Amino acid sequence: MISRCIKEEKSLEHKNDREYKNPIPTVDLVVRKGNLILLEQRGREPFKGMRCLPGGHVDYGETVEETALRELQEETAVQAKLVNILGVFSDPKRDPRGQRVTTVFVADWIDGDPVGGDDAKSAEWINEAELRSPSFRLAFDHSLIIRDYFRWKDFPTETFWSTKE
Repeated sequence: MISRCIKEEKSLEHKNDREYKNPIPTVDLVVRKGNLILLEQRGREPFKGMRCLPGGHVDYGETVEETALRELQEETAVQAKLVNILGVFSDPKRDPRGQRVTTVFVADWIDGDPVGGDDAKSAEWINEAELRSPSFRLAFDHSLIIRDYFRWKDFPTETFWSTKE
């Protein structure tokens, strides 16, 4: 019994000596206004100048829902109602700054004209038909998210994640 306790204690000591890195929680939004989807143009690296979905980092003490609506307002000046969770995307390589795990919401536009703010250089509505083109590229893994959004739109009971086929 004593030797087992010593082994467990040594095991715990080794665990405490390790440096742990945790993924950073983020949110992204697919905001709809009829057949239009809201995109922003990034104003800073990574992917400076490329278009992406609005979103950002969860602040301590904030829910992902609160984060989604705050980031949307800060980056685009648009207000929306969250209607569903599209999925969770957690590919460790989805962001070159380090591992981010994002909860992606589908939201419906309520008010506001898109204007770039915070780290968004600009914001605009893009027609769904344009986004469906295989040549339309977005920053991060947002092309995958848009692809899954169109799949979800056809079958709204399905949700998605990074490695789902």
